[in-house]
Amino acid sequence: MNANLTADRQTFVTHLECSMTGERYDADTLHNLSRVGRPLLVRYDLAAVGAALSRDALAARPTDLWRWRELLPVRETRNVVSLGEIETPLVPIPKAGGSNVWVKDEARLPTGSFKARGLVMAVAMAKELGVTRIAMPTNGNAGAALAAYASRCGIETIVFCPEDTPEVNVREIAMQGARVWRVNGLIDDCGAIVGKGAAEGRWFDFSTLKEPYRIEGKKTMGLELAAQLGWRLPKAIFYPTGGGTGLIGMWKAFDELERLGWIGSERPRMYAVQASGCAPIVRAFEAGEEHAERWEDADTIAMGIRVPRAVGDFLILRAVRESGGKALAVGDPAILQAVDDTARKDGLLLCPEGGATLAAYRQALRDGEVDEDEEVVLFNCATGLKYPMPPADAALDRHQPIDFDAL
Repeated sequence: MNANLTADRQTFVTHLECSMTGERYDADTLHNLSRVGRPLLVRYDLAAVGAALSRDALAARPTDLWRWRELLPVRETRNVVSLGEIETPLVPIPKAGGSNVWVKDEARLPTGSFKARGLVMAVAMAKELGVTRIAMPTNGNAGAALAAYASRCGIETIVFCPEDTPEVNVREIAMQGARVWRVNGLIDDCGAIVGKGAAEGRWFDFSTLKEPYRIEGKKTMGLELAAQLGWRLPKAIFYPTGGGTGLIGMWKAFDELERLGWIGSERPRMYAVQASGCAPIVRAFEAGEEHAERWEDADTIAMGIRVPRAVGDFLILRAVRESGGKALAVGDPAILQAVDDTARKDGLLLCPEGGATLAAYRQALRDGEVDEDEEVVLFNCATGLKYPMPPADAALDRHQPIDFDAL
């Protein structure tokens, strides 16, 4: 299929493809999962992309998410929705991490998390395909991103979250125009409510990987990383893994870049990082399984990766194994220590999920999985300002003498 030259921008999507069976689906029709209940992947005419776009031409564009438009699914410019999705920086953390450790700080994105990448793309495509009402389960940040983008383009949104979701997230979702409901359960319990309503025709189901386009937005993390490193990749990537959309998306991005001839065949070792209180991917990886059973009684302070069951489990496990990486679990004390160390020593406030990646890197270093001289990228997926911080109660009475030596 040639580029769609009738649109007001060149687009190169050819079809959608079942991630398990390879069955093809029409790209311009609204879909959830494939017929076998697995995620659909967007496919492009990469030969045509390569003929239309060079690395030099790309470098001349503003460094935002939409610079990658030839590798994104939105056909009509009028359907693009944006709140200013910048290229996020690589921040060194030499004291807490080491001289070869970089944090890709996704906290700089709209709504303060990497969920903006996936939801901006999914909402733009929902707009393009005529969706008017969306529902989604969330642990917090995804719901905030959905609410912001859907409100911006006039799509009605209903969000369901576990009752212990951080208060700031719940209020953020409501403030940005969605109807938000707390549910006495975990995110997959919220997802069951969304699925039931979708089956009754009440809304379109926007659950993780149950529509094809969140992967395409998250894919831009991998595209950006390659460009930022001069069209090479780091030796290892540590990624906080709940639903795993970003890990799956980056693995897809690297394949597309190689097929364009922009990078070689070398890949980073992909480390899927989970919390020890909710580690279904780790358990499946260690057992040599292709799918991960539901994790019962999930519990961790890193709520963004408290996902008992992931619909894209086999895609996460496939990427980890093909890369020579590993699925790692870290405990809450190690997560909190990593967050504290990075804030106090390097001035970067990580979210708990970002802290989990540093904790996992430290564990991998101790176990000989990585070397200190290897270039490593950790992903901080949201601003630490959305999460509880230790109290700071020291106070002075200006009417009393001040003991400056005690300050």
